[in-house]
Amino acid sequence: MTSRLTTFWQKLSGAQKAPPNAQPTPALQEGDLATPAPTILSAVDIAPNDPLLAYMHTTNGPVEIARLQMDSPALAEMKATGVLLAVPLVSQGELIGLINLGSRRSEQEYSSDDRKLLADLATQAAPAVRVAQLVRQQQLEAAERERMAQELAVARLIQQTLLPQSLPELDGWGVAAYYQPARAVGGDFYDFRTLPDGRLAIVIGDVTDKGVPAALVMATTRTLLRAATEQTGSPGAVLERVNDLLHPDIPARMFVTCLYAVLNPATGHLIYANAGHDLPYRAGPGGVEELRARGMPLGLLPGMGYEEKEITLTPGDTLLLYSDGLVEAHDPQREMYGFPKLRDELADFSGGDLVDYLLATLHTFVGPGWEQEDDVTLVTVRYDGPTKTQKVATTLLADFTLPSAPGNERQAMNRIAELVTPLGLAPERLEKLKTAVAEATMNAMEHGNKYQNDLPVEIQAEIHAEQNGEQLRVRITDHGGGTEIPEAATPDIDLKLAGLQSPRGWGLFLIKSMVDEMNVSEDGEHHTIELIFNLE
Repeated sequence: MTSRLTTFWQKLSGAQKAPPNAQPTPALQEGDLATPAPTILSAVDIAPNDPLLAYMHTTNGPVEIARLQMDSPALAEMKATGVLLAVPLVSQGELIGLINLGSRRSEQEYSSDDRKLLADLATQAAPAVRVAQLVRQQQLEAAERERMAQELAVARLIQQTLLPQSLPELDGWGVAAYYQPARAVGGDFYDFRTLPDGRLAIVIGDVTDKGVPAALVMATTRTLLRAATEQTGSPGAVLERVNDLLHPDIPARMFVTCLYAVLNPATGHLIYANAGHDLPYRAGPGGVEELRARGMPLGLLPGMGYEEKEITLTPGDTLLLYSDGLVEAHDPQREMYGFPKLRDELADFSGGDLVDYLLATLHTFVGPGWEQEDDVTLVTVRYDGPTKTQKVATTLLADFTLPSAPGNERQAMNRIAELVTPLGLAPERLEKLKTAVAEATMNAMEHGNKYQNDLPVEIQAEIHAEQNGEQLRVRITDHGGGTEIPEAATPDIDLKLAGLQSPRGWGLFLIKSMVDEMNVSEDGEHHTIELIFNLE
C-alpha cells in the first residue's frame, strides 16, 4: 500500500461502473427512454495515520459513513462530497482501497440485498485490484531501473573517456596503470600530462564517494587539475589552486585526495605534493621508501598550502601510486591488507611488472568470491636507465678539491665561472651560477666539514648531453654524511624574530632559487648537492 490510500469507484448504479474521466451528462427530459447519468464523486486521499484506515481495515462489508464519528480528515471530506456507503477492499489481510457510493438514482435507501451484493463484489474485486496495483508497481520499477541504467551508462562513458586512453612512452622508463571501480562508475582517477619543457606530470586521486556523484566530482577535479597545470608546473601551486576552485562547489561531506608529481625523464628528478592521498612508495635496489609530503584533501578548506618534496629516481627504482581500495581490502576473516603488508610485498618484489605482482598478492589475500569494497587504482613508473637510443654523452669540465677554510668558496666560484665561459651563458645566468656555487661550497665547508682543513670539499662540473638538450651539472661533496640535511625552508623574517623559525635551510632555499634543479643526497659518509642549469 502506498503512503496514501485513494478511494475509487465513486458511485454505482445497478452493475454499471462510471468510466474514467467521465463527464456529467445533461439530465434527460420527461419521456426520454434513457436513464440520467450518475454524478461522479471526487476521489479522497487518506493519509497513513488517519484513524479511518484502522477502522476500515477491521470492518467487513459496507460502512455507513454518516454514522461514523471520529477525528478523521478523510471522513470529513467523504461526508462533504456526499459519500453514503464505503466498502473496504481487503486482499491477503491488507486494505488496498475503498469503494465509495453516493445516493441511489431512485433516491431509495440501500437494501440488505444491495449491501450483500456490494460485499460480494468487494471480495471478488479486491484480488483483481491488488494484481493491477502490483503490475503497475512493476512497470514503474522497471522504468526507474531503465532510467538509472541509462544514467550509469552515460556516467561510465564519461569516466572512461576522461581516463587516459594511452600511457606515456618514455625512453628508459616503463609506465603502467590499472583501474577497477567497485561499482559501474567510481571516484578514482589518474592522469598524465606532458609539460612544455619535456617533464611529465603524474596525477592520482580519489573522491570520497562512489557512483554517479563521485564520477561527476572526479570529472570536475580532473578538468581543474589540467587547467592549473597549464598555468604552473609546480605541484604545490597546482593543488593550491584546484583546492580553492573546488571548495565553493563541491557537495557537502565530499572531498578529493590527490597526489601530484612532476618527473624529469632525463634526470630521474621527481618533485611532488600530496593532498591527503595515500603515501606513494619508491621501491628499488636501495630498499622501500615512503614519500611523505603534508597537505589537506582538496575541497575541505579554502586557502590551504601544500608542501613540496623532491627525490631522484635511479635505474632499478619503481614509483608506486595507488588508491585505498588496495590497502583497505579485507580477507574472509575481515583482516585488512594494510600498509605494513604493502611495504613487505614491495620489499619482496624482485622485478617485472609491479601492477601484476600487487594484484596477485591482493587476490591471494582476499580469496575467491571477494566482493570489492572500494575502487582499486594502481599507477607505476619504473626507471630502467638510459637506453642506447638516448645517446647520452657526458663531458667532464672540472674535478678538483679545496681545503675547508673560510673564503675558499670564492675560489670555487671563480674557477667554475672561468670553465663555463665558452658556454656563452647570459650575464644574469652566470651570476646565478656563481652565487649558487659559492653558497653550496660554503655550506659544505661550514656545515658538512665543520671547517676542518683535513676534510676537503670536492667539486665536479660536467656537460650532460642527450636528446632533450644539454645541461651543466655542478656537484659539491663534503664529508658530513650521516647527519640530517635540512629542508630548503622559505625564509620568513617575522617568524624568525618571533623564534618560530630556525634559519637552517635558508641557504638551500637561496641555492634552489638560483638554479633550474637542485638535488641533495647522502650516502652515510658524504653529502652531495647537485646544481643543474639547462643550456640553450
